[in-house]
Amino acid sequence: MPKYTEPMAAFVERFAADLTEAGMQRMASRVFACLLVSDEAALSSAELAERLRISPAAISGAVRYLAQVHLVTREREPGSRRERYRLLPNAWHESIANRDAVLRRWGSTMRAGIDVVGPASTAGRRVAETEEFMEFLLSELHGILERWREHRAAVSGRPAT
Repeated sequence: MPKYTEPMAAFVERFAADLTEAGMQRMASRVFACLLVSDEAALSSAELAERLRISPAAISGAVRYLAQVHLVTREREPGSRRERYRLLPNAWHESIANRDAVLRRWGSTMRAGIDVVGPASTAGRRVAETEEFMEFLLSELHGILERWREHRAAVSGRPAT
């Protein structure tokens, strides 16, 4: 296992704090940041526990959350019952790309909310603006992701996955 240095640990904690401040669960933030700085982008529960100085049990919930938001996957070590947690390639892209279902659901909920509070009411106008914003984000999301793929292809000389 490559050496996990104090500067790496400090970066992990700093980035994890940034992610936590933005709304990600604290332990999930730490696990994600730790996987991000590992050369192999995959660590076992024991390796994560050692690097983060936490119990392996504390990692389970964090990994479950990170898998839900499409940032990591679980994989079995060949010939073992142990799992490794792997950062997904293009993790940010995949996580954001999977937000379109959330935006669609929120838009649908807002449309129902407009009917509940009435479109002419102050609340109805506020809910309608929220719905309009969700629809705008949804319409822009696909273009942003496509421009990112084009950017990555231009920078790396190969298509983004």
